[in-house]
This record gives sequence, C-alpha cells and structure tokens, in this order.
Amino acid sequence: MPRTLSTSDMVTPSSPSLPPTNPTDGEQASQPILDGAPSSASLDTLIQHLVPTADYYPEKAYIFTFLLSSRLFIEPRELLARVCHLCIEQQQLDKPVLDKARVRKFGPKLLQLLAEWTETFPRDFQEESTIRHVKDVVGRIAPCDEAYRRKMHQLLQALHQKLATLGQGPESLLGADKPIAYKTKPPDSIHRELLGVCSDPYTLAQQLTHVELERLRHIGPEEFVQAFVNKDPLASTKPCFSDKTKNLEVYVKWFNRLCYLVATEICMPAKKKRRAQVIEFFIDVARECFNIGNFNSLMAIISGMNMSPVARLKKTWAKVKTAKFFILEHQMDPTGNFCNYRTALRGAAHRSLTAHSSREKKFLELAKQVGEFITWKQVECPFEQDPNITHYLYTAPIFSEDGLYLASYESESPENHTEKERWKTLRSSILGKT
Repeated sequence: MPRTLSTSDMVTPSSPSLPPTNPTDGEQASQPILDGAPSSASLDTLIQHLVPTADYYPEKAYIFTFLLSSRLFIEPRELLARVCHLCIEQQQLDKPVLDKARVRKFGPKLLQLLAEWTETFPRDFQEESTIRHVKDVVGRIAPCDEAYRRKMHQLLQALHQKLATLGQGPESLLGADKPIAYKTKPPDSIHRELLGVCSDPYTLAQQLTHVELERLRHIGPEEFVQAFVNKDPLASTKPCFSDKTKNLEVYVKWFNRLCYLVATEICMPAKKKRRAQVIEFFIDVARECFNIGNFNSLMAIISGMNMSPVARLKKTWAKVKTAKFFILEHQMDPTGNFCNYRTALRGAAHRSLTAHSSREKKFLELAKQVGEFITWKQVECPFEQDPNITHYLYTAPIFSEDGLYLASYESESPENHTEKERWKTLRSSILGKT
C-alpha cells in the first residue's frame, strides 16, 4: 500500500486547483479537498501534482513546499527520475511522432519547473545521473522547438556556476572553530586582544555582519530538513549533522566560536578595570548589531557575556554600566518563544538575517520559515570588509570551557566551596598543580 501523507502538512494554503488523477490503492475515490489540494494523498499522488502538463502548472508555493519536505520520504534524485518519467509518459514523448502543438504548450512549463528546482535546490543536481535525466527529457521535446535545447544549456550553465560558488564554502574554517585550552593567561606582550585590532563597536558589528552573511549564503534550505531528520530523539538539544548539513554545521560552529571569543576576551585581562572596559565594548557592539539587524551575532555576544565564567565576575560587573545590557537581554528574552526577538526581527525585514526550525513543526510551517530564511540569505552586505578584523575573528585563540573557568578564577578568586573545589581540579588537570 502506498504511504499516505497529510497534504495539509505538505502544501501551502494557497495551493492551486490541481489536475484530476486516478486514485491509487489505499486512497478514497473521492478525496476531500482542502484549499485546492487533497487533504490526504499518497506520495505518488503528491508527485503527480508536481508534474506540469500542457494545461497545468503547480503553484510556486506548492513546488517549494513539496521539494523541501518530500526529501523526508524520497531521495531528490529518485524524485527527479519519477517526475521525468511521468512527463515522458503523460506527454507521450517516447512516441516516434510527437503532438507538436501540445508539446509546445508543455515545454515552457517543464523548463520553468526545472529552473525553479535548480535555482532553489541546486545541490539536488550534483550527481551526474540527475543531469542525464534533465538532458533526456528536454532532448525529447527539443525537436518541436530548438529553443528548448538552448534554454536547457543556459539552465545547466547557471546550475554549474551556482554549484561552483557553493563549493567554495567556509568548510575550511572548521578547524579554526576548535577551542584552544590555555594553560595560563599569556603575557600582555604576547597576547593580542580584539580591542587592539578594532576599537570601534560599529565597525566590529559591520565585520560580524560580513561573517554572518558569508556563512549564511552557503546554507541550502534542504539542510534544515536534513538536520531535523537526522536529529537524535534522545538528545533533544543536540542536532545531528552529516555531509548533507555541513554548511549548517559550520554556521552553528561559528555561533559557538563567537560566544567563546567574547568570553575569552573578557576573562583574559588581569585588571578588572580593563575587563569592565571589554564588557562595555561588547555591549556597544551588541547594540550596533541590533541596529544593523544582525541578530545572530547579537545573540552570540549576549550568550558569551552570560556564560558562567563571565557572569560570576561580580567585582568586574560592578564597574560596568549595565542598563544597555539589560535592554538587549530583554530583546533576547526566550519568554513566549522569543516574542520580543521575533517582533524586532519583523521590524528589520530589510536589515537582518536569522532562521529557526524544530522537529515538531509541521511541513507547512517549516516551508514558511525556510522560505523566509532564503529571503534573509539573499541580503547583500552593504559594508566594506576589513580583512584584518575578520581574520582575527576567524583565528584568534579562544579558551575551552575549563580554560574559561580557570581564567575567571584567576581574575576573581573562588567564592564558595563548589568554586574552590572546581578551581583545585582545574589547576591539577590543566596546570599540573595541586
């Protein structure tokens, strides 16, 4: 029996009236209709609704939602093979004599579907077999109009350029994201701090935006689906990455690196006055990120300042003007599913980038969120890049979690029994002292 899926989960409310199809085994002969699409249908039927005909073309929202979510049930290469097979079968493209009038109505719709697919999900066409399917089906309609073949070559050329660009992703920077565990704070003559590279909060916020957009643009929309498909249900807070989600993994690693970089820069100075200056600097950077609309860096900076090794520095925080920090914390308050954050995000529609996804959301909501993500990743960075600053952000040594605690205890002595015991353990394990 074909697998039956809920179409209310698979398509958008604005899906068009779909062409009639014969019911498959396990389906009711008269399916209930919901907003123009069957409310319950087999995978075969949903694939059928993706296939254009001489008189029908699926709505763009349906194409995107189905191509995104169908990979939970069928490999994209197999889906393409089935779509091409249905096109050949329904339009009788395997016959020695073609119905040219019908093919001329069908051809542009087929090319439009392939163009939308390759533009939105180019990685679905990385295998040579997928290119063969495209060339085969277009080659069958080309005798009716040679323009089809020219358009196919243009489509494939654009696809290859897009894949080449995506292949130049930031994966090589993964190694720089691994924390370095300092055994002790380096001398001031050796350590190079961020404030010595960039002392202007607005400039640093601009450079952080460069980094965010560079990493964001390499993430394919399909990676969000793959991430929650692979997620371990027993480790609800830990995503499961694979080769199909490597760009998303790079982005998550960058977020974590920025958190630790902020905490490292704060815990590194020996004098509390300098530590307070660094905290105030990052508060100003976070505010500039908010103004720009760079909410990912904003959240990473706030998360870094809220890490326990930083938060426990009471004498340092006593010298900090914290009013601005509390305002920013309010914006990142997780209450009401980050209600304040989402409100600010909507107000920065042309200024920022971010995306959220969870396993529990239905496919419709997933498609909506991923669709918004695609809009964000197309934002062009309006600021000039400073290679010295971005190089520091990528490569500056950072503490591990244990290294941060040790540096924190060296800055301000342990206050209670738990902290004293942890300090002894860290001194023994990291410094070899008792």
